[in-house]
Amino acid sequence: MILAGGNNYRMRELSNKRAIAAMPIAGSFRSIDFPLSSMSNSGIQKVAVLTQYNSRSLNEHLSSSKWWDFGRKQGGLFIFPPMVTQENSFWYRGTADAIHQNLDFLRECHEPYVVIASGDGIYKLDYEKVLEYHTEKNADITIICKDIAGTDDATRFGVLRLDEDNRIVQFDEKPMEASSQTISCGIYVIRRRQLIELIEKSIREDRYDFVKDVLIRCKDAKRIYGYRLESYWSNIASVESYYRTNMDFLKKEVRDYFFREYPDIHSKVDDNPPAKYNPGSIVRNSLIAGGSIINGMVENSLIFKKVFVGSNCVIKNSIVLNGVHLGDDVYLENCIVESRNTIRSGSRYVGDGEIKIVT
Repeated sequence: MILAGGNNYRMRELSNKRAIAAMPIAGSFRSIDFPLSSMSNSGIQKVAVLTQYNSRSLNEHLSSSKWWDFGRKQGGLFIFPPMVTQENSFWYRGTADAIHQNLDFLRECHEPYVVIASGDGIYKLDYEKVLEYHTEKNADITIICKDIAGTDDATRFGVLRLDEDNRIVQFDEKPMEASSQTISCGIYVIRRRQLIELIEKSIREDRYDFVKDVLIRCKDAKRIYGYRLESYWSNIASVESYYRTNMDFLKKEVRDYFFREYPDIHSKVDDNPPAKYNPGSIVRNSLIAGGSIINGMVENSLIFKKVFVGSNCVIKNSIVLNGVHLGDDVYLENCIVESRNTIRSGSRYVGDGEIKIVT
């Protein structure tokens, strides 16, 4: 199950148009492509995506399941927005409530285990190895975790402390002060029947958040283990982390890891021509997606699909999302330009001290 319905004020204007799980990544991808591809590559054949906030763009992206190899007779890709029923007229009131409103789907499944992931993580993960670890430890719940650098702010995440056997002994969700630099990646493995029992109990007590009201409350009663992720992982739930994650794809080792090493990341494919570089254009250390036309200078930037860059434009350390038209003599530095914008000739936008969002 992929939880892809949330909104986040830390994304500022970027989440006005779309769910965070539908945010464009690395020129041609969406955030949800990464967890979906990991599930497909791990042999998971049945995936439910729980959507809610601003989900039109996400639903369009997921309209055909064939891109991730979920077009099958058994299993497949299921989209579950909140719906009004005889018993319930609520939106999803939290992550636990989102799962609860779709418990019939879980009850009708036959698979013994459930993987719960968020739609805003950028990573590759072999879930078969996680499941082997889960059964080897005889765990009730396994949480994927990662050690982050001491300079990163761990208080944005769930902070974990593990003992020498990797059993979780402390779990604080977004604490004021972090007791360690080991964070939860928002990916969990749990037995299906146990998940149903825990969710039903939580909702009976009017508790609607999966992390705070299920995982943290049963930390001492259940055997919860951490599976350490050593490879690349990033979360895009803030403007700064979204910008930094995209800029990571300008590093050769990150690009090679995601796009040249098996298994692949899959996405919905648009029939765009290759990027066109007209005489006089200059491009340095940048990712330019298909369908774009470049007339100016682009440096340390990501240009997404179908972007037109006018003559004498200068784009530095910026992200230009899909379908933007930049007039002549535009100057951009430390900016994120929202999709389907027209930037008038001669405009100048510079982010001083923080990333500037141009809408």
